[in-house]
Amino acid sequence: MTGGRNRDCAGVGPALRSADRTCVGPFARMRPREARFPAARAASARHLAEPSPNEYGCIAKTHGRPRAEEGDMGAFPNTQPLFVSLAQQLRDRIAAGEWSRGERLPPEATLAATHAVGINTVRRAVGMLVDDGVVVRRQGSGTYVSARGAGKSPVIGVIVPSHSYYFPTVVEGITEVARAAGVTLRIVSSEYDDALEIRRIREFLAAGCSGLLITPTLHLADPTARLDLLRALPIPVVLMERMPTDSPPDDGLSAVCTDVVAGGYAAVRHLARQGRRRIGFLGRRDTATADAALRGYRRAIDDLTLVDLPGAVVRRDSWDDAALADYAHRARSAGLDGVVCLGDREATALLPHLRRAGLSLPDDLALVAFDDEEAADAPLPLTAVSPPKREIGRLAASTLLRMLGRGGDRTPVRMLLQPIVRERASSARAQPRVLQPLA
Repeated sequence: MTGGRNRDCAGVGPALRSADRTCVGPFARMRPREARFPAARAASARHLAEPSPNEYGCIAKTHGRPRAEEGDMGAFPNTQPLFVSLAQQLRDRIAAGEWSRGERLPPEATLAATHAVGINTVRRAVGMLVDDGVVVRRQGSGTYVSARGAGKSPVIGVIVPSHSYYFPTVVEGITEVARAAGVTLRIVSSEYDDALEIRRIREFLAAGCSGLLITPTLHLADPTARLDLLRALPIPVVLMERMPTDSPPDDGLSAVCTDVVAGGYAAVRHLARQGRRRIGFLGRRDTATADAALRGYRRAIDDLTLVDLPGAVVRRDSWDDAALADYAHRARSAGLDGVVCLGDREATALLPHLRRAGLSLPDDLALVAFDDEEAADAPLPLTAVSPPKREIGRLAASTLLRMLGRGGDRTPVRMLLQPIVRERASSARAQPRVLQPLA
């Protein structure tokens, strides 16, 4: 969440198939932790960097729609391609019992004549139903209604910024709810790319998705324009890990998010309970959560009457080795005894520079990371603010399904979930030591 533009997630992960069938793609293959680390990320990046016919995962497989223009922020049309409309008509006929489960559909030529469309339109429409698990093709025999049939299962589009860091666990929560409800998921990554995110939304609309779960790139785009665009979509939308700010009290967007302000506050409180009084903050400027975490940090410094040191807060666009080394020396000179660091990767990279500056962890200085993605596997296991990622996914999916259910309850929902602090070696110490500032 705090990792900014995670460029190692180049490409788009193949979509998860119908949630009640065997899942494929990087989200399905990932184990909870080890699949997110360098070897797996590198392998994934190599795979995704190679051109393939399935550039858009499940969506592009359904018949190669032309790409929308990048960066086009105009209104999304409500009209659908002919094959999408035909797919919905066929789905409705199956749901009405015109063709029962296991029954063969009429030949494609018959469907084309019945609906006064071309044979290619029929093939693309049937292909959508195959991808959604409504029908199955049998070589040399024809197309049959699947055991599940059309039912009343919606297709939900999911757009997350990364398939390798933070969001796989969110997706696991979404998948749990979708599987239990028999819902089809189509999951793609925006790669922290504003224009690509717009394309993904357009593709989902063209594919006839019933609803959208999205973590939008508000910190990289015009947030007001992006939120206006999402409000105007013809399908229900639930935001994940992005809470609209400065929006009117009657804003109709629903959102399920970690309370990042509470996370920043909890990190400082944890350090204060360890006897730390001179606590710094290291973060980036271009992440979606840094401002909120800093607000929590500042409030805790005030509430707990800790030392408010000039220069204790440092934020940069990026943190290279030189910048981290400079921060470590500043921490030593200022006599910092604690640091809140956004996020895990920056905190891990800071460790050797703190040692070179003559600081022993956790005796001289305690470190709390943010995200709890890789913190446990750092050379010195890091105490970390741990957002409830899986529960974010579960609640977001449940909220959207409520909107799509019978009666269509569209009551806007705003949920803030509190993170916890997982204590590890970087902040635990038995006996505090007094480290005087350098003269």
